[in-house]
Amino acid sequence: TTAARVIACDVRADRLTTLERELGIRVSADPTSADVVVLAVKPQQMSEALAAWRPKQTGKELVISIAAGIPTSRIERELGGRPRVVRVMPNTPALVGAGASALCRGAYATEDDLACAEFIMRAVGIVVRVDESLMDAVTALSGSGPAYVFHLAEALMAAGEAQGLDAATARELTVQTIWGAARLLRESGRNAAELREQVTSPGGTTAAALAVFRERGLMEIYREAVAAATRRGRELAASGAASSHQGPK
Repeated sequence: TTAARVIACDVRADRLTTLERELGIRVSADPTSADVVVLAVKPQQMSEALAAWRPKQTGKELVISIAAGIPTSRIERELGGRPRVVRVMPNTPALVGAGASALCRGAYATEDDLACAEFIMRAVGIVVRVDESLMDAVTALSGSGPAYVFHLAEALMAAGEAQGLDAATARELTVQTIWGAARLLRESGRNAAELREQVTSPGGTTAAALAVFRERGLMEIYREAVAAATRRGRELAASGAASSHQGPK
């Protein structure tokens, strides 16, 4: 796909100017139709965006939504007719081509629609298919997951500095360790437990650190954290669905 085949719509004129200049794509201040329409708006702006685009739709478009917490049924209802909707949950590492996206289809989307959405999202990382009932769990794991890793990085860097390393060295070692461990996990074909055991000598330094994690219940903390994020995703989706019924049809 050439840049000239891509059209970006945004209410901010300055944003459109930047996109046109930096990416060489076409831009428009008003909603327009295309073979594939990507809804990349904040969840609270979805109803407004759909209302603006609804008169422009032809009914032949594939609609891809990357708005967190918005079910395909709501998009279908607000657009009317039988729109082909695919819902995607990407994450921020997509900005560097290392994203993880999960997708599911709505009531009217086809297998070809899923394949098309996968092709698009693979440009920025890996893609998996899930049932829509699992999208809140996906959001909690991989959608919010980069923040968990960044939090871990903060903790490791601070811990390294507490043991006498300067900030630059602690950062360099932390970033490379996280990146290298993730790459080893992906490329070795081994599971995480096997790799952990491989670097844990009985009575050694790693064993001493892991003992603290076990004593403090780190595994349970992770489970509770992801469960809490999943519950919050469901709450936000439910509140969004409720508010979408309160306005005029």
